[in-house]
Formats: sequence, C-alpha cells, structure tokens
Amino acid sequence: MALSSNMEFFLDSFGQNFPAENNGTLDCISIALSCAFNRQGTLLAVGCNDGRICIWDFTTRSVAKIISGHVHPVSSLSWSRNGQRLASSSTDGKVCVWETLTGEIVWHFNFSVVIMRVQCHPRNMDQYLILPFKQMGIVLTIGRKSFDRLRGEDGADDYHTCVTYSRRGDFILTGNQKGRIVVIRSDNVSTIQSSFQIVTQAQTGIPIRTLEVSRRGENMVVNAGDKVIRIYKIADVLQGHGHTEIEPSQRLQDLVNKNVWKKVFFSGDGEYVCAGSSRTHQLYIWENFTGTLVKILTGTKGETLMDAAWHPIRPIIVSVSGGIVSIWSQTHVENWSAFTPDFRELDENVEYEERESEFDMEDEDKSVTMEVDEQDENDDVDVVTLEKNAAYCSSDEEEDDPTAVLFIPVIPEIEEPEMDNWLADVSSGTAASIASGSGKGGKGGGEAKRPKTKKDPAAQPGQAKRSRLDSESAGSKRAPRPH
Repeated sequence: MALSSNMEFFLDSFGQNFPAENNGTLDCISIALSCAFNRQGTLLAVGCNDGRICIWDFTTRSVAKIISGHVHPVSSLSWSRNGQRLASSSTDGKVCVWETLTGEIVWHFNFSVVIMRVQCHPRNMDQYLILPFKQMGIVLTIGRKSFDRLRGEDGADDYHTCVTYSRRGDFILTGNQKGRIVVIRSDNVSTIQSSFQIVTQAQTGIPIRTLEVSRRGENMVVNAGDKVIRIYKIADVLQGHGHTEIEPSQRLQDLVNKNVWKKVFFSGDGEYVCAGSSRTHQLYIWENFTGTLVKILTGTKGETLMDAAWHPIRPIIVSVSGGIVSIWSQTHVENWSAFTPDFRELDENVEYEERESEFDMEDEDKSVTMEVDEQDENDDVDVVTLEKNAAYCSSDEEEDDPTAVLFIPVIPEIEEPEMDNWLADVSSGTAASIASGSGKGGKGGGEAKRPKTKKDPAAQPGQAKRSRLDSESAGSKRAPRPH
C-alpha cells in the first residue's frame, strides 16, 4: 500500500514534463513576429514588425538589449552555439549578423528577394544557411566573397521550401514542393548524401512546409501540405537512396478540426512534439514515442499564431500571436499537506504507530544485504569536480563552453546632471553643494568652483600673532564651567 502511494506521488510530481497553462506575456516595444531561444534558454530574441530586435533576459523577464538594424519586419532569427552572435533576416531581403553583447553589426548582405529563413551553423558561427523565397538554399561563409547554392534533383524549375542543419551541422536537410527530401553534405554542397519521397495516399507530390531536427539529433519532424505530421529517424533518413520510401515512426494529425500547421518543433529533450495551428492560436502537444495527444493550449480567440519555440531545458513554450509574446508553463499548486516517514501524503491527523526497533541504536530487523550495500561514512565525497551538464552539451565528447554568453549585462542610463551651485554657510564658514558633479563646467565636466580658503598663517607672522592674542582674550572672557 505504501509503495503504490509513493509511486503515485512521484508520478504526479515529476511525470508531467510539458506546459499546461498560460503564465503571462512579454510586453514588447512593438508588434512581435518571430522568436528564438539561445542554446541555454537564458536569452530570448524577439523580432518585431518595425525591424527592431528585442533581446529578453528570460530569467528576470526584462529587456536586456534592443537592436535596430532592419527597416522591414524581421522574418527569422537564429543564435550561434555560444550565443556570441545573433543572425536575423527581414522581408526586404537583408541578412545581418550581430554581436550579442555590444549590439554591433558583424556582417550584412542585401538580397533581391524575401528571405524566409536564416540559420547559424551548429558548430561554426561564421557559416549560415539562408533560404530565399522560391529559390534554392544558400550556404554563406563570412569572409568569402562568393556563396554556395544548394542543388536539387528534379531539374532547374525546382526550389526549396525549407532547409535546416543536422544536429552537428554535417548535413543539410532540404524539402521541396513535390514532397521530396534531399540530404546534402555541408562540407561539399554538390554531394547528395541521400534522398527519399514522402509516402502519401495521393499520387501527386505534396509540398513540405517545415523541417526540424530534435536537439539530440535522433529524430526529424516533417510538416507536409496534407495536414499530417511525420516523424522520421535520422539514421533511416541518411540511408535513403533514389526513390526509396521510408516509413515514418509516427503520424500525427488533428482528425477533428483538420488543422493546417504553421509551426512544428520538438521539446528540449525530444520526448514531445508541438504543433501550432495556422488559423487559430492553438498549440497541440503529442508524446513522441506513443503518438498520444496530451495537451491543447488555447490562446486568445481570433488571433493567429505567427511563431513559437520550446525552451531548451525547461517545460516552457513561448508563442507569438497578435503581436504579443505569450508564455506557457506548468501548473504549480501549493500543497500544505504533511507526509509520513515513508512519504505517504496525509490529508488529516493520524495517530502514528511506532515500530519496535525504530529508535534503536542497531536495527535488528534490517537485512544483511542492506548492510553490505550501505556506503561507508568515511568515504571521501568529491565536491570539487564539476560534472558535465547533459542538457547543455549535445555531444558526448564536448564540455561546457566557457566563452558562452548566458546573460547580457544591463548598462543603466544615467541622466545628465544639473548645474551645481555652491552655497556658503555663514554660520560654519564651510561650503556645501546641492548635488555632486561638475560645477561651472556643467556639461563639459570641468572642475567645480570651490570656496576661498584661508591663507597660510606662516606666510604672515603679524597676522598670526594678532589672531593668537584675540583667541586668548576671547578664552579669558568665557564663563567658567560649573563643577
């Protein structure tokens, strides 16, 4: 009985790993259109309608930096692996790369068409993947005068509808309007690693809207035009050749409303798949391994979802709809109940029955196997060595990056100081100022005008003698102190 109660307690506390309710909004400076988390989830970049980029400190829910570099709406955002750079694209065809700490531009290029997506290489922050509207994808490296254009399989009339990097950036996965997925090597864009066709009931091909790879790189989710979400194993995708048909591990869809999906992405641990409707502000969450719909998050009625992102570590989703950034998190209910020594929850007072050997120095009822497995109290515990955080390190051989930008220091805006006025205190003979700062120089920052000081008595002996006599005469006239 106690074991079953303990299992129920732990399942209720730690079993739910997805958001369940709205936890407030972020009031941006303008109409929000796109969003992206950095790798650690400490910073959130939001692209606005007026071309500005607002970087939020997600821990304190405050604005850390505002970058103004675009004139038209920001269409896509992407962080580098260490968070030192932020890439952005706008609808006027401008692609920019920014320094996160300073907000200065590192590189920019103007294309003649609308840029649908920009993505930083997972391992090289000087290489970027760009998708122009109704054109083939482009691989661009900072420092090179030319860029590499990706190739397709179906002739010159074909174009890419979505592109994305693999987890480590070794491959580039592309999808076209005919339902074909092509995997290209990133070190040599002319080499095709594999390709396959999406299996559909209709004979004609369907366009692929989005492609996303899980954070751990094991699965890939495909959002196609037939309103069905397909999940593939990356190992199976890399082995496809020619006209090979690969069966997806999961098929997810809304059988009731027949929703067309605007955005599809994985959770940080890859256990859940979230899809946002293109008609309403609704987020559907499925379990990846079973394909079970576990939650539907509904926002404000009448709004349309523009973008969404899952926090890399925590069960939090950020969605952009109606120009406002909404935050979805878990439901936290305060529980003031008590627990028994075996962690069984109590709703009311219960008389506790003490065991016979509970407070004995040596427990006679304890088994021999427990004594063998018991850890020695004299063993040294290592409290110095830092263990690798598996959530931050997506590769087994890598350590935490010491150069990663986790937070942006906020520089306070100091107002211009007013003109200082020095006032002479007649009673004390000292000078006081109303406020600290510069004096007559004011804005120039010159030296403050100080009150005149008394001359050195050593320079004028006669004057010093008179002042000494005056002080002695004044001291003789003083009234004696009462005893």
